[in-house]
Amino acid sequence: MDERIAALVSGYGDGSDGSVPTPAQWRGMLAEPGAGAPTLINFFKLRDHARYPATSVHGSEARSGHEAFGRYSAVSAPALEKVGGRFLVVAPFRNALIGDDEDWDLVAIGSYPDRDALIAIFEDAEYRDAFVHRRAACERQRVFVVG
Repeated sequence: MDERIAALVSGYGDGSDGSVPTPAQWRGMLAEPGAGAPTLINFFKLRDHARYPATSVHGSEARSGHEAFGRYSAVSAPALEKVGGRFLVVAPFRNALIGDDEDWDLVAIGSYPDRDALIAIFEDAEYRDAFVHRRAACERQRVFVVG
């Protein structure tokens, strides 16, 4: 398990910026039993202007957060299907019905056949390469695992 976590952290970073799981979150996901179909509930607040790292080949490109997220989505949707998952909902966030209202732009709910499929999407090289667009697009995000 430690080698797998090390590879994920090497590919995505340590999660200290809130854009990917931390090593402890990876460990928690990998330690869960294989049974059950996890569903991820994603909340995204997109930037007006995408922010790519200076070292990225996309660093000098001017695009909106929505455009950058579209580039990520063009890869993430097929990657999810490739591991046997599917999106249940991808829609603009409207408002809270109960509790404090929050400021989000987009909600995406994706279902995976099992935990291994969820981890497999992060181990997919094409998905990992497209993740730079998600990071550039998102001002902040929250991802909850249920099921």
